[in-house]
Amino acid sequence: MNNPAIVILGQNSFTVAHQIMTALPGAVIYGLSDRTTDVDITYTDFGETLRELFAAGTPIVGICAAGILIRTLAPLLTDKRQEPPVLAVAEDGSAVVPLLGGLHGVNDIARQIAMVLGVEAAITTTGDIRFRTALLSPPKGYYLANPDNAKKFISDLLAGARVRVVGTAPWLTESKLPIFANGELLIQVTESLVDCTVDCLVYHPQVLTIGITVQWNTPVDDAVNFVQQLLHESQLAEASLAGVFALDTDMGNPAITAIAKKFHIPARFFSQIEVDTIAESLATKPVGDNGRLVIPEVEKNGVTCAIAISPKPIDCSTIGRVSGQLFIVGTGPGTPAWMSPEVKEILRNATDLVGYSTYLDLVGPLLPGQKRHDSDNREELARARLALNLAASGRCVAVVSSGDPGIYAMAAAVFEVLAEGKPEWDSIDIQVAPGISAVQAAAARVGAPIGHDFCLISLSDILKPWSIIEQRIIAAAQADLVIAFYNPVSKQRTWQLTQAREVLLRYRASHTPVILARNIGRPGETVKIRRLEELVVEEVDMRTIVIVGSSQTKTISKKDGSTWVYTPRGY
Repeated sequence: MNNPAIVILGQNSFTVAHQIMTALPGAVIYGLSDRTTDVDITYTDFGETLRELFAAGTPIVGICAAGILIRTLAPLLTDKRQEPPVLAVAEDGSAVVPLLGGLHGVNDIARQIAMVLGVEAAITTTGDIRFRTALLSPPKGYYLANPDNAKKFISDLLAGARVRVVGTAPWLTESKLPIFANGELLIQVTESLVDCTVDCLVYHPQVLTIGITVQWNTPVDDAVNFVQQLLHESQLAEASLAGVFALDTDMGNPAITAIAKKFHIPARFFSQIEVDTIAESLATKPVGDNGRLVIPEVEKNGVTCAIAISPKPIDCSTIGRVSGQLFIVGTGPGTPAWMSPEVKEILRNATDLVGYSTYLDLVGPLLPGQKRHDSDNREELARARLALNLAASGRCVAVVSSGDPGIYAMAAAVFEVLAEGKPEWDSIDIQVAPGISAVQAAAARVGAPIGHDFCLISLSDILKPWSIIEQRIIAAAQADLVIAFYNPVSKQRTWQLTQAREVLLRYRASHTPVILARNIGRPGETVKIRRLEELVVEEVDMRTIVIVGSSQTKTISKKDGSTWVYTPRGY
């Protein structure tokens, strides 16, 4: 589950928000941009922000009226199993009201907050009040296999039925449930697959560990299917898996990553000094002396697997090491509205943010525990090397580019450095998360100038000679492509854009529309439309993208004096 978000609408709520943070370590304060200060993250649209957090599964504590939370989130309320906890807290801290997320511990969170505020949580769940436990929301380390049966089960308990408990679960035996050896109802705590009936609730404790070695060329599906088959044949519940454990030489192995993702468990790694290089040793190391092996080592198609069991749920975060992750993200042109939910989630979860200072500023303030690594715009390879080394040490690193990271940005730099082939980088899980590019944002502002074939050309001759750039401009002009120029001018480079215009005038009409889009999505945004013959360096800088139309690009005058630009889809 993501770190909770404490959402405030005004500075008067800031003190209560800080009190709540003591009950919810790692929580992040979101504040309305023009009404709050010193918050972790600012936002401009309350509804959009709330819905994004909810959709990402982030627990939400709104210091506001309950009604505004309900009305804002109502369109998203489709599956109570997927709802994260949502609570309303009065501005003065006098009331704590759990609203949503009963299956994910909202009442427990409400009690934690109420305790630090010195009030009683307004819990209305009858079973929770009477029995002092939430059967629908078991504590961490346990999974309710049949929540659909819980409604009748709890109704029967409230009507006076008694329950017997089979298996070990202190949170149940320490509750106020009517537990009797001959109870009519049954709660079963087991790692095994069992039939679920209306008079029985089944909880699977996360007590199973997978020890595994996988040849690197093993098909991912084969490895996943093999583990599933072992569990099925042994009648073990997938929900009782706590983690998959391997040698650190297998960090980054796609089959192990896929197994962890399939079963929603962490992958953790040991060195060869810590364990023997066999699957049984990898499986039994996390369960300790009181654990035991339940599936001895089995090998098939390059996968060797063993499964062990612990007498109690396992916290894998304290065992072994995690594989480093490197995300190369694009934040879009600048406005948060154009940043994808995927990128926002990556930035929230990253331990380290690496990038050009201007682009890191666009991300906003750091969250608790995050580190920022700034560098100059021209230090791309050094920046990539730093990011790879951080990830190799087990960090979760986000390399930040504006626009799209694969277009004249950091993705290529990272892979260029990765090609150096340092062994410690082999273990890193690397992913690229796209963003809206500058050319897309600029085009959207004026209509559809890239509605047909187009190309991108950088006018910077720092990394390639002008002779090659000029050849490409000529080729694009001859092909009658719409051309978007990135890096058109700088303080040191002023003649290249003029030269590009002269080349294009040999192939394009002087009245060809040209779009000059500066600071799109950022403060100071301007968009100008010029004729090709009017294009001058004085109106352009490094924050400007220049889009030159083809022979087919057309304009439409609007009543307000501005102009639409488009390139027809067919001609």
